[in-house]
Amino acid sequence: MEQTLVLLKPDCVERRLMGRIIARFEDKGLNIVAMKMLRITPELAKQHYAEHVEKPFYPALEKFITGAPVVAMIVEGLEAIRVVREMLGPTSGLKAPAGTIRGDFSSSRQMNLVHASDGPEAAAREKELYFSADEICRYEPTISAWLKAADE
Repeated sequence: MEQTLVLLKPDCVERRLMGRIIARFEDKGLNIVAMKMLRITPELAKQHYAEHVEKPFYPALEKFITGAPVVAMIVEGLEAIRVVREMLGPTSGLKAPAGTIRGDFSSSRQMNLVHASDGPEAAAREKELYFSADEICRYEPTISAWLKAADE
Protein backbone atom coordinates (compact mmCIF):
# COMPACT_ATOMS: atom_id res chain seq x y z
CA MET A 1 0.00 0.00 0.00
CA GLU A 2 1.21 3.46 -0.84
CA GLN A 3 1.48 6.17 1.81
CA THR A 4 1.45 9.95 1.51
CA LEU A 5 1.81 12.85 3.91
CA VAL A 6 -1.21 15.13 4.26
CA LEU A 7 -1.23 18.36 6.25
CA LEU A 8 -4.48 20.01 7.19
CA LYS A 9 -3.17 23.57 7.10
CA PRO A 10 -3.89 26.37 9.58
CA ASP A 11 -6.85 27.67 7.54
CA CYS A 12 -8.44 24.21 7.66
CA VAL A 13 -7.96 23.99 11.43
CA GLU A 14 -9.18 27.54 12.10
CA ARG A 15 -12.25 27.03 9.88
CA ARG A 16 -13.09 23.78 11.73
CA LEU A 17 -13.05 21.70 8.54
CA MET A 18 -10.75 18.96 9.84
CA GLY A 19 -13.43 16.34 10.44
CA ARG A 20 -15.15 16.94 7.12
CA ILE A 21 -11.92 16.56 5.17
CA ILE A 22 -10.72 13.50 7.10
CA ALA A 23 -14.14 11.93 6.49
CA ARG A 24 -13.72 12.43 2.74
CA PHE A 25 -10.44 10.49 2.77
CA GLU A 26 -12.00 7.71 4.84
CA ASP A 27 -15.15 7.66 2.70
CA LYS A 28 -12.88 7.06 -0.31
CA GLY A 29 -11.47 3.96 1.40
CA LEU A 30 -8.13 5.45 2.44
CA ASN A 31 -6.69 4.67 5.89
CA ILE A 32 -5.31 7.26 8.29
CA VAL A 33 -2.33 5.38 9.75
CA ALA A 34 -0.76 8.29 11.66
CA MET A 35 -2.15 11.61 12.84
CA LYS A 36 -1.21 14.42 15.21
CA MET A 37 -1.83 18.11 15.76
CA LEU A 38 1.21 20.34 16.04
CA ARG A 39 2.51 23.83 15.49
CA ILE A 40 5.03 24.01 12.67
CA THR A 41 8.14 25.90 13.76
CA PRO A 42 10.03 28.20 11.39
CA GLU A 43 12.79 25.55 11.30
CA LEU A 44 10.38 22.77 10.30
CA ALA A 45 8.78 25.06 7.72
CA LYS A 46 12.20 25.66 6.15
CA GLN A 47 12.83 21.90 6.00
CA HIS A 48 9.41 21.11 4.58
CA TYR A 49 9.43 23.93 2.02
CA ALA A 50 13.20 23.85 1.32
CA GLU A 51 12.68 24.34 -2.43
CA HIS A 52 10.82 27.62 -1.77
CA VAL A 53 12.97 29.24 0.95
CA GLU A 54 14.73 31.60 -1.49
CA LYS A 55 11.57 32.56 -3.38
CA PRO A 56 9.92 35.95 -2.82
CA PHE A 57 6.70 34.42 -1.48
CA TYR A 58 8.39 32.29 1.18
CA PRO A 59 8.14 34.76 4.11
CA ALA A 60 4.35 34.94 3.69
CA LEU A 61 4.17 31.13 3.36
CA GLU A 62 6.18 30.66 6.56
CA LYS A 63 4.04 33.19 8.43
CA PHE A 64 0.90 31.36 7.28
CA ILE A 65 2.03 27.79 7.99
CA THR A 66 3.40 28.69 11.46
CA GLY A 67 0.45 30.91 12.39
CA ALA A 68 -1.85 28.25 13.83
CA PRO A 69 -1.80 24.48 14.42
CA VAL A 70 -1.83 21.94 11.61
CA VAL A 71 -2.91 18.31 11.58
CA ALA A 72 -0.28 16.02 10.07
CA MET A 73 -1.44 12.65 8.76
CA ILE A 74 -0.10 9.70 6.87
CA VAL A 75 -2.78 8.48 4.51
CA GLU A 76 -2.48 4.97 3.08
CA GLY A 77 -4.22 3.21 0.22
CA LEU A 78 -4.03 2.09 -3.38
CA GLU A 79 -2.28 4.84 -5.37
CA ALA A 80 -2.70 7.09 -2.32
CA ILE A 81 -0.50 9.91 -3.66
CA ARG A 82 -2.46 10.29 -6.90
CA VAL A 83 -5.85 9.67 -5.32
CA VAL A 84 -5.36 12.25 -2.55
CA ARG A 85 -4.05 14.89 -4.95
CA GLU A 86 -7.00 14.34 -7.29
CA MET A 87 -9.38 14.62 -4.34
CA LEU A 88 -7.79 17.97 -3.43
CA GLY A 89 -7.97 19.47 -6.92
CA PRO A 90 -5.67 22.18 -8.30
CA THR A 91 -3.65 24.33 -5.88
CA SER A 92 -5.90 27.36 -6.30
CA GLY A 93 -9.36 26.93 -4.86
CA LEU A 94 -10.58 29.37 -7.52
CA LYS A 95 -9.52 26.92 -10.25
CA ALA A 96 -10.51 23.71 -8.46
CA PRO A 97 -13.70 22.07 -9.73
CA ALA A 98 -16.70 21.50 -7.51
CA GLY A 99 -16.53 18.08 -5.91
CA THR A 100 -12.85 18.44 -5.01
CA ILE A 101 -11.88 19.46 -1.49
CA ARG A 102 -10.41 22.79 -2.62
CA GLY A 103 -13.24 23.36 -5.08
CA ASP A 104 -15.81 22.87 -2.34
CA PHE A 105 -14.10 24.71 0.52
CA SER A 106 -11.44 27.13 -0.79
CA SER A 107 -11.28 30.26 -2.93
CA SER A 108 -7.57 31.03 -2.47
CA ARG A 109 -4.21 29.93 -3.86
CA GLN A 110 -2.47 29.97 -0.46
CA MET A 111 -5.37 29.34 1.90
CA ASN A 112 -6.09 26.06 0.12
CA LEU A 113 -6.66 23.97 3.24
CA VAL A 114 -4.50 20.91 2.60
CA HIS A 115 -0.96 19.96 1.59
CA ALA A 116 -0.30 16.53 0.08
CA SER A 117 2.99 15.05 -1.11
CA ASP A 118 3.43 15.36 -4.87
CA GLY A 119 5.28 12.10 -5.48
CA PRO A 120 6.88 9.05 -3.85
CA GLU A 121 10.19 10.79 -3.06
CA ALA A 122 8.45 13.79 -1.50
CA ALA A 123 6.14 11.49 0.47
CA ALA A 124 9.09 9.56 1.92
CA ARG A 125 10.96 12.76 2.86
CA GLU A 126 7.91 14.55 4.27
CA LYS A 127 6.68 11.57 6.32
CA GLU A 128 10.07 11.47 8.09
CA LEU A 129 9.81 15.19 8.93
CA TYR A 130 6.58 14.66 10.86
CA PHE A 131 6.52 11.05 12.09
CA SER A 132 8.84 8.43 13.51
CA ALA A 133 8.35 4.80 12.48
CA ASP A 134 6.78 3.91 15.84
CA GLU A 135 4.06 6.54 15.34
CA ILE A 136 2.68 4.78 12.26
CA CYS A 137 -0.12 2.32 13.04
CA ARG A 138 -0.96 0.28 9.95
CA TYR A 139 -4.21 -1.65 10.06
CA GLU A 140 -6.66 -3.36 7.75
CA PRO A 141 -10.26 -2.25 8.37
CA THR A 142 -12.82 -5.03 8.38
CA ILE A 143 -14.64 -3.34 5.50
CA SER A 144 -11.58 -3.59 3.22
CA ALA A 145 -13.02 -6.60 1.40
CA TRP A 146 -15.91 -4.35 0.35
CA LEU A 147 -13.65 -1.52 -0.82
CA LYS A 148 -11.22 -3.31 -3.16
CA ALA A 149 -10.66 -6.67 -4.79
CA ALA A 150 -8.29 -9.13 -3.11
CA ASP A 151 -5.77 -8.81 -5.98
CA GLU A 152 -5.55 -4.99 -5.82
